[in-house]
Amino acid sequence: MRVNPKVAGLIALLLPIALTIGGWVVAAPAPAASPGSAPDRTYAVGVRTLDLDRGATRPLPVTVWYPARGEPPAVPAGGASRRGVPVATGRFPIVLFSHGLHSLPQLHAPIITRLASAGFVVAAPAYPHTRRAARRFDRSDIRRQPADAWQVVQHLSRLDRVAGDPFAGHLAVTRIAAVGHSAGGYTTAGLFTPGHSAWLRGGVVIGGGGMPGASFGGPPAPLLFVHGDADRVVPVTRCRQAYRRVPWPKALMTVTGQGHGEYLTPGRRGFAQTLAATTNFLRWTLYGDARARRDLRSDAAVPGITTFTDEL
Repeated sequence: MRVNPKVAGLIALLLPIALTIGGWVVAAPAPAASPGSAPDRTYAVGVRTLDLDRGATRPLPVTVWYPARGEPPAVPAGGASRRGVPVATGRFPIVLFSHGLHSLPQLHAPIITRLASAGFVVAAPAYPHTRRAARRFDRSDIRRQPADAWQVVQHLSRLDRVAGDPFAGHLAVTRIAAVGHSAGGYTTAGLFTPGHSAWLRGGVVIGGGGMPGASFGGPPAPLLFVHGDADRVVPVTRCRQAYRRVPWPKALMTVTGQGHGEYLTPGRRGFAQTLAATTNFLRWTLYGDARARRDLRSDAAVPGITTFTDEL
């Protein structure tokens, strides 16, 4: 089988992985998500920008979309959000969203805003050397992105304790999940290595695979893989290889006839199923919602559009 040269280059550059995990371990184990239910309402969505530069060579702007006070728009979000709006009442789980090569968080706003409207605080970093218009683009930097991602989570955890900060008292810092597309999917998989925090409860890898040279390990965390079976950038075989390596509860939703990411666009074939499966997976892993676990199976297995391998 001929390997896509883009994939071959990506894999070769990811091989020398050496993640620093010392700062990832929390002092006490996190309890399992208590059986409960996710919010049964749709929230308005607020947006905030944070600057988490990790030195002159690692600028890390982060866009955070969150459930906000006020009435949501009559039409589904589709990217609509407002700056400076107070956070809605309650504590909300954190979802870290990672973009792919030459991309930006804002390009994923259609799916991110819908997740925020469902009751999640979604933090999306623009990675220093793989984002669109990066001053020095370097695809090999993907191997360093899991550390960037966890830095974002740690920063949000601190903001939850800062009196007067808009997020103070609103973040469920022991309930965290990661979602990513393409290179962001590899970044997401790279978070679930030995030594990862028990507060990292689940992940969704979209159009990506596992970090070569890195093993899945640490506290068990369910993983959902989503992939188009006609993907020529990251062949579905890469996804299946990663899926087989996961030692924990896992599932794979395959979008029939779709390529690398068309199904992340509203109105395109597979978008509704991808959004519903991702949302219910997060409701289950972060809110302990048993109904969402049941709905996930029916949402992810739609004849003629998706197939679903369920080992959750």
